[in-house]
Amino acid sequence: MSITMNLYYTGSNGSAKKFAEEMEKSGTADAIRNEAGNERYEYFIPMNDPETVLLIDSWKDQESIDIHHASPMMKTIADLREKYDLHMRAERYISDEAGVPDKDAKFIKQ
Repeated sequence: MSITMNLYYTGSNGSAKKFAEEMEKSGTADAIRNEAGNERYEYFIPMNDPETVLLIDSWKDQESIDIHHASPMMKTIADLREKYDLHMRAERYISDEAGVPDKDAKFIKQ
């Protein structure tokens, strides 16, 4: 099982992109990627909304997320969100261990 969070950071005047750039340049994003249980940590910019950055953040299990949330790293992230005056919304997904159903597999080019 994996838990994936889609976190949408929205600001103005490019602040969400600047936030993501600072997360990468400062090494904070890499530090999160190296945390036990982290499976994915990647930023994307939606083509129809350049003032939003999407973070896809996947973890092995809820315990890994809880440890991450209790770490000093969260203060760093919160301080940067405040610095760039970002608003957030989140979506949470739990992976299906069965994988892609056969009826859907024909639509997936590998």
